[in-house]
Amino acid sequence: MWLLDKIREEISLDDFFGKKSAGKPVNEVEVKSILNKAKKRDSWFLVDYSLNPYLGCSYNCLYCYIRGSHYGGDTTHKLEVKSNAAEILKKQLKRRAKNKEYGFIGIASSTEPYNEVEKEIKLTRSLLKIIARFRFPVSILTRSTLVLRDIDILKKINENAILPPDLKPKLRGGAIISFSFSTPDEKLARIFEPNAPTPKERLETMKKFKALGFRTGVCFMPVLPFLSDSEKQIEKMVVLAKNYGADSILTAGLTLFGDGPTDCKTVYYKTIEKYFPELLEKTKKLFGEKFYPDPKYQRELAEKANRLCKKYHIKNRIA
Repeated sequence: MWLLDKIREEISLDDFFGKKSAGKPVNEVEVKSILNKAKKRDSWFLVDYSLNPYLGCSYNCLYCYIRGSHYGGDTTHKLEVKSNAAEILKKQLKRRAKNKEYGFIGIASSTEPYNEVEKEIKLTRSLLKIIARFRFPVSILTRSTLVLRDIDILKKINENAILPPDLKPKLRGGAIISFSFSTPDEKLARIFEPNAPTPKERLETMKKFKALGFRTGVCFMPVLPFLSDSEKQIEKMVVLAKNYGADSILTAGLTLFGDGPTDCKTVYYKTIEKYFPELLEKTKKLFGEKFYPDPKYQRELAEKANRLCKKYHIKNRIA
């Protein structure tokens, strides 16, 4: 395996997380497939394929839908590196390119592509090089400033990628760089996203991409009920997105899965109880037995977001 010797099963995530995390090893796993074809293009993110270099995430966002959901199950207790990902991706993209099945590759839908370990092993970077070679467009969703490291490859993709015919009139390049937020508030973000770069750092990174001609976006999701979903908070996020160069801002509510001790619903409720006890019963009532908020709440959230996007002349879709 090309994977660095030090990224071994016995390595604790303490080395990367900067905090106590006993029993959370970094594992190598081999996969049969790395590129997943969607049945139809995602209307929000415009992706035809998804690609996840890792399983698990070092950022430890307490609301992460991977905790307890069918997307990843109980994967937050460890970080797994798909050690043969580059070899598999070459084969899959070679076949897709031969058949001219070009489409946006979404990186990543169920993990952070720029985990702390990415600084050392550069798996995401290796995969981007392969994507650039076969001229596929990419849509990256991240909370990390490390994405700037790969700007050389992303420039090549942006300039040379082959777009699907129906998207050519709508997009000016083959790379979309989006940054994820649950709140624009630094203190609140530190509670719910303990290991992620601050909102300000993400915005500054996005601004740099915008200055270089990339299509950039803000994914204001998940919006936190009764914490970042007010008219004032949404307006603040929309204004920041506009001022820092986002071409669009996508807004969506929180989902909470599972009842196990490490599932996101359990973890989220415990966090609310600790920091915002007055909101606990209100939050539980909003979700009830479901994994999504009350439909009326979701409609009102969408209406607020759409109204504010119109007010500040920023798109609520990528294209």
